[in-house]
Amino acid sequence: MALSQAWFPFLAWGSLGMVSDIDLTNVRELRNLLYAHNMRPHKSFGQNFLVDRSVLQKIVEAAQVNAGDEILEVGAGMGVLTQELAKLARRVVAVELERDMLSVLNETTHPYANVELVARDLLLLDPAEVFGEASYKLVANLPYYITAPTFRHFLESKNPPRLFVVMVQWEVAQRIVATPGDMSLLGVSVQFYGRPQIVARVPSSAFYPAPKVDSAILRVDVYPQVSLTAAERNQFFRIVQAGFSERRKQLHNSLAHGLHRKNEEMHAWLAAANIDASRRAETLSIEEWQQLWRVAHEYLP
Repeated sequence: MALSQAWFPFLAWGSLGMVSDIDLTNVRELRNLLYAHNMRPHKSFGQNFLVDRSVLQKIVEAAQVNAGDEILEVGAGMGVLTQELAKLARRVVAVELERDMLSVLNETTHPYANVELVARDLLLLDPAEVFGEASYKLVANLPYYITAPTFRHFLESKNPPRLFVVMVQWEVAQRIVATPGDMSLLGVSVQFYGRPQIVARVPSSAFYPAPKVDSAILRVDVYPQVSLTAAERNQFFRIVQAGFSERRKQLHNSLAHGLHRKNEEMHAWLAAANIDASRRAETLSIEEWQQLWRVAHEYLP
């Protein structure tokens, strides 16, 4: 199949046969493959390739991949994780946008009939288009610059994954699993939809080229259902975003500024929700944010 065909939205390549001899965790073989395709890693695209097989195994184990699973991998890169997932899962949908990388991915995944390549921006991918209403897991090594938008896009989709196992920047993972007292907007945004936990810290030396920061394997068990409708969730996150809009200010001030409301009204909302108006956003739990929404939602468009 010609490379030009790699730019159709959905493609499936390969047939069962001999698995490629290329070991993508071997830096020498990885560099030779890049050279053969006249490529160099692009830092702007977050192209730091995992070359530690023990870390690769921890990702697969954390995802508990079995023979009946359908897997979505976004930002598949050269296919080091794709290959391991394909050995265990029933179906692997690997998403990659960069044209040259797709050429390599086609080569490294060619032996696997259960791998489908999707040439698309991951933030424009509708999981329902790929999986319908079927259950699936999202397993990926996420580029650092797109972590938060990726979580939001898939968690808010009509068919969210039942499980996330992703590699993210260590500091980002800490923000996601934070508890009240050190909460962030990202932490609330993820914990509203599921239960996150850090599986392992991954040193920068596990990648080629090595980034300047360590990473973490993060697992998020997504709740089967959320209690709010889509419209109600929009209201809920408007309140949360307003609360975090000026983190150094007390909650009544940041809410008043972020929601364009009078300070007296914010005091009343917080009192009705049994929340001290002098607290700051990072001290509130998910339950307290929901309590505040129950008080405020009828006053919001």
